[in-house]
Amino acid sequence: MSNVSDLYRARVARGEIKPDPAQEAVLPEFDRIDNALNQPVKRGFFGRRKAPDAPKGLYLWGGVGRGKSMLMDLFVESLSVPVRRVHFHAFMQEIHAGMTAARAAKVEDALAPVAEKVAADLRVLAFDEMQITDITDAMIVGRLFEMLFDRGIVVVTTSNRVPDDLYKDGLNRQLFLPFIEEIKSRMVVHELESPRDYRQHRLAGGQVYFAPANAEARGQLNAIWDDLTGGAAGEPLVLTVQKRPVEIPRFANGVGRARFYDFCGKMLGAADYLAIAETCKVLILEDIPRLGRSNFNEAKRFVTLIDALYEAKVRFICSAADEPESLYIEGEGVFEFERTASRLREMQDKDWGAEE
Repeated sequence: MSNVSDLYRARVARGEIKPDPAQEAVLPEFDRIDNALNQPVKRGFFGRRKAPDAPKGLYLWGGVGRGKSMLMDLFVESLSVPVRRVHFHAFMQEIHAGMTAARAAKVEDALAPVAEKVAADLRVLAFDEMQITDITDAMIVGRLFEMLFDRGIVVVTTSNRVPDDLYKDGLNRQLFLPFIEEIKSRMVVHELESPRDYRQHRLAGGQVYFAPANAEARGQLNAIWDDLTGGAAGEPLVLTVQKRPVEIPRFANGVGRARFYDFCGKMLGAADYLAIAETCKVLILEDIPRLGRSNFNEAKRFVTLIDALYEAKVRFICSAADEPESLYIEGEGVFEFERTASRLREMQDKDWGAEE
């Protein structure tokens, strides 16, 4: 099995990726973990098999579009030990569901059987986009990771935030600080400092607003999705917002995809859209209809959604019934929609979402 450096060089040689000094600088960390996990199992007293000590994990952080997920792909591909890759939000949803089941079974420590199940027959947990925004997650994740570390699980994660900024300004954050120190102790913290935003580069100069929303537009959106996600099918991602589930129907590699009525035909509000904007670095929204009296509530939600995406600098790609200025042409709210139409135009710019 090739290590991460070998796989990276092979992709560069095939022209699939461009060499990047910042990416190359982190390759030895992936190789270190890979090599340690491939050490042969030793024999202890009475011939018992003794697994080698778990190496330190890796906390890889940096701005969006720097290639963190691509490097994680290579790492997972390189491993010959049991590994699971999962988006951090989806993982925490599983943990909450498991704890609910354990409580229903009257288990005294509801987290213990959940951790045991996660750790069973597993050597590596690979997380995409670790972030802590919920007080409940903050209280759980420290104990959970300690249990996983104690069971010899190697954790590798990507994040847009340095560990010291996790759960920043959160309620009772002082209770979360020991977990940050645990990350620094059990994982190598490495910043990916590449000045390139590869996701931005792939979209630069390309069309991102398609009207009308027909079969041709859908084909274009499919091509963009495949390019940004590496052809991933995408899985539903359920966020918890104020104890309510909010689902992104398809999610992969930081890219969300949904239809207009998935987000605007449901009773969602500003907090829900802010959570979506926090999670998605790119959002593909399909089949935006003409707006007016007949769908006034949906139109109001759409305005709120665009405001959230705009403020969070999320790259927005969509198909719509008409151009932005012609989407909302009658009924209450026409004047207010002019700002949304202007933002939709601005978000089509090739530099939209690029970091300053």
